[in-house]
Amino acid sequence: MAEFNINQISQELDCDCIIVDKVFASCQQRECFPEIEVEICEKKFERIRFRPGFIVPNTLIVTDTDIPNFRRVRFTIRIPFQILDCNGNIIAEGFLPDIFKDIILYIPDARDEFDFRIVVETSSEVLLPPVQTGDNLIFTAGVFIIIKVVGTVQLLIPTFGYCPPPPPCEEFSPQDICEDFLECAPFPEFFPPQIGDLECSPCNPAP
Repeated sequence: MAEFNINQISQELDCDCIIVDKVFASCQQRECFPEIEVEICEKKFERIRFRPGFIVPNTLIVTDTDIPNFRRVRFTIRIPFQILDCNGNIIAEGFLPDIFKDIILYIPDARDEFDFRIVVETSSEVLLPPVQTGDNLIFTAGVFIIIKVVGTVQLLIPTFGYCPPPPPCEEFSPQDICEDFLECAPFPEFFPPQIGDLECSPCNPAP
């Protein structure tokens, strides 16, 4: 492998040192909950909205294993959801059943002051049309999970300088239906067509 030469790279490209969160390891999992039941008191629902999942406080436990640089990681994931009506109002909310994780992750040895963080990202969806029976709503949910080992580091990266100034903001203005009509509506034909205007008529027989 060719030797990495920082000085040569810096001469060929403009480079900057930045402080970023680096992903040292990640893995994916999925969960399915066939029957979630929520009381909505006979209110009419429109949709179900899921909020970002999170690690429940005080559940994260990281312990060493027999394999160097790999750790056993245990924690609980909790995913909030909201039931919304046709106006976007919350009529009920709750959590999916807790998800318990006991996995092996690459967490390399580092100085005591270096802080690794376990980060979770979730993407949840309703798998079947929800069923409303009286006061209760029943739905099936599927969850995709990405688990990451993250640490803050300083990286040298090529750069093209600062970003150019952004375009001007667009001011919000409510739609004026009368203005649209006065300026954009095409003028209609005021009178019915004459027989000679028709493509197929006794005066203009079809070929």
